[in-house]
Amino acid sequence: MQDHSRLQGVRRPGGRTARTRAAVLEAAMAELAEKGYAGTRIEQIAARAGVALSTVYRRWGNLDGLIQDLVNDITVEQPIPDSGALESDLAAVGRIIVGLHRHPVHRPWMDALIMTAIREPGSRLLLSETIQARIRRAAVVVERAVERGEIPADTCADEVIRMLAAPFYYRMYVSGEPVTDDLAGLSAARVMAAVRAGAVRDPGAAPR
Repeated sequence: MQDHSRLQGVRRPGGRTARTRAAVLEAAMAELAEKGYAGTRIEQIAARAGVALSTVYRRWGNLDGLIQDLVNDITVEQPIPDSGALESDLAAVGRIIVGLHRHPVHRPWMDALIMTAIREPGSRLLLSETIQARIRRAAVVVERAVERGEIPADTCADEVIRMLAAPFYYRMYVSGEPVTDDLAGLSAARVMAAVRAGAVRDPGAAPR
């Protein structure tokens, strides 16, 4: 049986290549945090990392490629919850969001990307694609619940994850309210109530 508890591994290089990659990603995070998406240049990242500019272009192509690698790193670090109960899994996803909010390394550059996306179409598209990929990954917990018969078959898995995450990001970037540990369980319980009430159905699902 396939183990769904973790993402399929992304093979990482070892030795000198691994050190180069780590240095470049660390430099990219620092540049993004300090200058935002629009102000970050590949040349500055290469200089900060102490590597040849050609090395960065050869491996990542452009800034978007670097950011995608950063996002992949975060994703690989995080297990996909699989407790056998959807509400517990949703609460676990919520705790992952809380952890990212508090992460001393990832939070600054993620904040910079989100703030820049408000003004810059290029970064807005990249952020949208990144968020959608993370929603699809987390939606696996909802799809499993459908397979178990725990929730209606026409439940929109992506929308469940959007509803779960919305209170966290509203507090982070709009209201400034604290993002507390208990928000994970509270948001999961509210989403489950909506799912059970049939309020998160996929309008494109075939009638049953």
